[in-house]
Amino acid sequence: MALAVWCGIVPTAALAHDAAQHDATTHVVRPARSELATAVAFGPDGQLYAVSKEGGHLLLSRSADDGASWSTPQRVNAEPEAIAADGDSQPRIAFTRGGDLLVSWTRPLPRPYTGEIRLARRERGADAFDVPITVHRDRAEITHRFQNLVVDAADRVTVLWIDKRDQEAARARKQPYRGAAIYAAVSGDGGRSFAPEQRVADYSCECCRIALTLDRDGAPLALWRHVFAPNERDHALARLRPDGTPETVTRATFDHWKVDACPHQGPSLVVAPDGTRHAVWFNQRDGEGRVFYGRLAPNGVDGQMPVGGPRAAHADIASAAGALAIVWKEFDGEQTRLRALHSTDGGRHFTPLELAASTGNTDQPRAIVRGARLFAFWRQADAGFKLYPLP
Repeated sequence: MALAVWCGIVPTAALAHDAAQHDATTHVVRPARSELATAVAFGPDGQLYAVSKEGGHLLLSRSADDGASWSTPQRVNAEPEAIAADGDSQPRIAFTRGGDLLVSWTRPLPRPYTGEIRLARRERGADAFDVPITVHRDRAEITHRFQNLVVDAADRVTVLWIDKRDQEAARARKQPYRGAAIYAAVSGDGGRSFAPEQRVADYSCECCRIALTLDRDGAPLALWRHVFAPNERDHALARLRPDGTPETVTRATFDHWKVDACPHQGPSLVVAPDGTRHAVWFNQRDGEGRVFYGRLAPNGVDGQMPVGGPRAAHADIASAAGALAIVWKEFDGEQTRLRALHSTDGGRHFTPLELAASTGNTDQPRAIVRGARLFAFWRQADAGFKLYPLP
């Protein structure tokens, strides 16, 4: 399975079939740009916060009744601008310990596949967001895309993204360079400003989302699709220092998928209270493209197993109060279904759950947490924002 492509054309099994145009001759899928990508999380006040795109604005909506009703949307960016909000290019939200709300997104630039990482902050109790800032110092018209952010216990804000400055530099020297790179920037003042960015790792995949969470001791922990020599698209795991530099970068998955293409399916990662690193990811293994679950160990993956059927896509994972939930969407030939797995024994056994179905365009599902409760969130073009309680 060798496709000489990257962003825009991907292996068929890599995407759910809804919102896509299928070319039966070449066996590839071009994902439709439905721009339904929505960031969602429960805030410190227990309300559900969702950020979605409308025209040149991101809109913040709140629900105090678990999604039964929503507030009047508030603009995140007062001045309109280009915003990426489809597939793995998603807005992101996070909260500081004091309750300030942070929203990050990618602003596309005129050249294809280029962009810059933006962030807006709203102080707790404020009526409006501050003017958005660009997180990185590098302002070249190149790829800075697919961002994610996390806030640690010291209120440091760490933003990661995919960056092509090193690929561009290698090209100018007429030297080879695999894929892109992962960069990070850290804010010590709650997202008001950022220190100069730091390179985390060379040779990342170009178009897959980055998973970002906190390790058991509070250090940022990132998981992304990596291009291991010569062209294996497995995943790398990095533990970051407070300044955003990597403490360690290790190989996390070992499926040995040899392909010159980007599947547009990034991983998801959660760290349980006992320190176990649970992950879900898409890869091809033994000739079959699948979503997998596994516990990331120092030299391998424990308990690796397929998630759903061969059309499962865009899985997410979360844990709370000793329970673990995996959510994903899967096309059954007629509808796109929202499905879940639930575990109470650390991922050794799972109970399957059927949650919803849609015949229209849908966003990637999210697994989210409030206290000891787990939920699935799914935006559907024909039904809007929907929240599904899990066991």
